[in-house]
Amino acid sequence: MRITIVNGFFLPVPPVSGGSTEKSWYRLACEFAARGHEVTVFSRRWRGFPHRETSEGLRHVRLPGWNHQRQLWRNLLLDFLWSWRVFFALPAADIVIVNTVALPAWLGRLRPRAGRVVIMTGRMPKGQYRHYHHIARVLAASTYVRDRVLTENPALAPVMRVRGYPIDWRLLNRAGDSAPPSLPEAQGGELVIGYVGRIHTEKGLLLLADALRLMKDTPGLPPYRLLLCGPVDIAHGGSGVVFRGQLLQRLSTAMHPSRFHLLDPQFHDRTLAGVYRRIDLFCYPSLAAKGETFGVAVAEAMAAGAVPVVSRLACFTDFVHDGENGLVFDHAAPDAAAQLAAALTRLLNDPVTRQRLADSARRDSRAYDYAIYADALLADFAQLTAPAMPASSNP
Repeated sequence: MRITIVNGFFLPVPPVSGGSTEKSWYRLACEFAARGHEVTVFSRRWRGFPHRETSEGLRHVRLPGWNHQRQLWRNLLLDFLWSWRVFFALPAADIVIVNTVALPAWLGRLRPRAGRVVIMTGRMPKGQYRHYHHIARVLAASTYVRDRVLTENPALAPVMRVRGYPIDWRLLNRAGDSAPPSLPEAQGGELVIGYVGRIHTEKGLLLLADALRLMKDTPGLPPYRLLLCGPVDIAHGGSGVVFRGQLLQRLSTAMHPSRFHLLDPQFHDRTLAGVYRRIDLFCYPSLAAKGETFGVAVAEAMAAGAVPVVSRLACFTDFVHDGENGLVFDHAAPDAAAQLAAALTRLLNDPVTRQRLADSARRDSRAYDYAIYADALLADFAQLTAPAMPASSNP
């Protein structure tokens, strides 16, 4: 099968400068190539990378792009220009996977030889799906995202599939990788409550601090510490140093400063896997009802053996099941902090339940491993490109 993967205008592939979409589709491209498929990857031209090359079984085409802009309208304009630039360079293929906003609006109609058009809903839809036609498949990150897409374009219902996001389950499930040396070791049976993601107001981290403050004087709890890992600066999705100060101040009222640690974001997969494996209870108390599409960090933590404790956002319901492989609390309730504190307290005090949920979380998250995810996509693509069966006729 001939497969083309189109990335956005501001990052290269292989992903040497961040980019979750670029990382995911690069890994999937390698899985496709390893199974004997002919894969072409479009990405931004980058210093030190040839404009065209074949590497690791992938044919790379790198075109001039631009840096990501702060203003949405500028990014949409650049996406439009990039989409036309890619359009004129696309080879003939069976499947073309598109990670841009504008290109799907005309690709299937104007250049059918580029392949059946597949879209991954990496971000919450913002009206663009009303303009999408001649689409073979829309891969939704969650049931919630699928429903939002269908409110914009109900005609896409027959081609929608909920797939989640791929993760490196095998790496996360494997012992041996080390966390950064700046991260202190847990001491004497100490449990770690952790969070990996953007240090942003919408992620509910102040709510987590309030929950920890409620737990501060709870008698009989085993020793525990807090680990936060992610970008603070606005350019990388954080809320900035002012919010960082507010968060640290709030945490200082909940626990001694030696008991919590804010770690810089980790971009090396093995190092990040080491961070995840330090965590016993993975708390993701997001408040972003309109922003979260899946929860990759939650799935990755589950693969590493942590018990997820998540807010009651619709995007988590496909893979975190309360009391089965994690705990869920109502982030919108007046007593949200108390509910979160109760969930964390229960897990800290009950090692049997903690182990049962951790085992289930590890097992259930395996469905998102790159190899399994790639096999499911390829089976779907084979159906999309199969020759139409001739209609039977009665003599």
